[in-house]
Amino acid sequence: MRGTMQLFQVSCGSLEGNPLGDPATRSMPVYLPPGYAEDNGQRYPVVYFLHGFTGSGQSWLNASAFTRNVPERLDQLVSEATIPPCIGVFVDGWTALGGSQWINSEAIGRYRDLVARDVVQWADRTLRTIPRGTARALIGKSSGGYGALVIGRFHPDLFGHLGVHSGDAGFELCYLHELPQMLGPIVKMGGVERWYRDFKDRALATKMRGDDHAVINMLCMAAAYSPKKGEPLGLELPIDQESGRLRIDVWNRWLVHDPVRFIPKHLDAFKKLKTVFVDCGARDEFNLRWGSRQVVEELKKGGVEVLYEEFDDGHMNINYRFDRSLAYLVPRLDRG
Repeated sequence: MRGTMQLFQVSCGSLEGNPLGDPATRSMPVYLPPGYAEDNGQRYPVVYFLHGFTGSGQSWLNASAFTRNVPERLDQLVSEATIPPCIGVFVDGWTALGGSQWINSEAIGRYRDLVARDVVQWADRTLRTIPRGTARALIGKSSGGYGALVIGRFHPDLFGHLGVHSGDAGFELCYLHELPQMLGPIVKMGGVERWYRDFKDRALATKMRGDDHAVINMLCMAAAYSPKKGEPLGLELPIDQESGRLRIDVWNRWLVHDPVRFIPKHLDAFKKLKTVFVDCGARDEFNLRWGSRQVVEELKKGGVEVLYEEFDDGHMNINYRFDRSLAYLVPRLDRG
């Protein structure tokens, strides 16, 4: 690697007192391009990376057999002059439920504010950034791609460029099939809290079981989209635990957070964006191809310029797709 990676401890006031008791100080890897250490006063645009469900800031550093991880790919693109030099900030959004969807939730914490307030302000104080929205890109995959759309909706002046890889969208297609998969294990254990305690003990002692993912995924989504104080884990499930019937009132609370539905209502915000890149695998196992198509359709109908690509692959192990989003977005970031 010609650039360098540094691990910073970032104090995040937005997470103080969060409901899950997760730490407010986060370890965040930062990529600094070749020449940054010379301290010649040069300032750089910044790419902020949002990880997916069960990810963390440091998970971006995981080595992958026979291929590069995302920081290594970023360095390769910079070193080969495929893209101009930039700073990369790998935001940590890990929670005790595996994620946050990068939104502000009464059951999880204020993770949109973590990104839009704490991390950006920290970066502009600590690093030689170009401190304006046209010099910032926000890129994520899966739940991170969803987070990019959510934060772009609320903060188009803070992040002028978005990259969305296989982002959660089209909730009927990507979530509904997991609700009945989640229900059986919860009923068997005697409720949400008992399942969660058993899950944490099992996973810590050994590892997650195959059927655990659907359960913890749906619990996290419920905590993000339908939080409710006083309920187990502070959330309401959109499916009845006795009959398996869909609870329409709760499900409708989820749908409010679906990009397919909120984008048409917030087109004025999305029109402020300078660049939008969206992609998804044609064989995505969570049916996100269709939600991605609908997101792009709504953006284009509203007059937002967006580049959309589908590729012949699934949802997992697609870090190579960041080569495409970075090559498209980074040259469009302001440099002066």
